Amino acid sequence: MDNFSTSAALITALIMNYFNGIYNGDAALLEKTFHPKALVVGDIKGLPYFKTVDQYIEGVKGRKSPHELGEKFKMEIISLEVINNTAVAKVKVPIFEYNYYDQLSLAVVDGKWVIVNKLLTNVN
Repeated sequence: MDNFSTSAALITALIMNYFNGIYNGDAALLEKTFHPKALVVGDIKGLPYFKTVDQYIEGVKGRKSPHELGEKFKMEIISLEVINNTAVAKVKVPIFEYNYYDQLSLAVVDGKWVIVNKLLTNVN
């Protein structure tokens, strides 16, 4: 997977699954976008946030989805940088009362792109 266009298309599809998993509360779809050992780290309203991907997915399972709450889909990819079999995507995820910005570290693992780390923060 050294072709940038191919990698970018595969990563974009993965991120759209990530967005749809969050927006629709589809924990199974969301889980497929992450490496099982991924961490979700950042701050929300200035408070530290540190979870395993399993803890994060459980949180998604336990809440009403943005779609269920009637929110419009406003998530977007801001930037994507691909170097060989690694990538970093900056994405905007405005859900609930939050305006999240995520920095997703991605890598090819067992022949497919997955999120290996998620950094997040809420911007007012």
